[in-house]
Amino acid sequence: MTQSDVVPGFDVLLDGARHSAFHLEMRDAYGVAEESSGFADWLATGRRNTDPDSEYWAFWTGLVRRITARGVSVRRARIVSEPLSDYSRYSHAGAVVNIAAGEEIRYLPRRHASNIALPGNDFWLIDGRLVRWNHFTGNGTSAGGEMSDDPAAAALCATAFTAVWERAVPYEDYKP
Repeated sequence: MTQSDVVPGFDVLLDGARHSAFHLEMRDAYGVAEESSGFADWLATGRRNTDPDSEYWAFWTGLVRRITARGVSVRRARIVSEPLSDYSRYSHAGAVVNIAAGEEIRYLPRRHASNIALPGNDFWLIDGRLVRWNHFTGNGTSAGGEMSDDPAAAALCATAFTAVWERAVPYEDYKP
């Protein structure tokens, strides 16, 4: 069991996936610096950049396309409070780009997650064995990540993700 402060970039992490990369998001708002201007614009206009080849999206869509072309399953599940926060609505508005790149996305209303054992942090689970914990401050800014290959942590994440995924509503059927 090892925990590491050395956290590879998402390109290295996801390029290393052989069969699956699963992401569980459990916050109603994130204050990630890279999204601040787009979020402010969306709040003011209701319009979201959904051009997958734009400077904003190109890194992510290129990465997802590359790994899904190799047969890696990329799934993202979001546990959300209802009615949705402004940030969750903003995120939902951009999810069409993630899906077009090859991700599958589902939403689970928080009230349906009460009896699921969930880890304390958002995470990426790579190939069912490697966990990238995503840490955030109280106001949603990134507090860095952490890597773990602890089998118990990976098992908890796999069980939690599967339970959420099975109950969650596919993006195309989820109406915020």
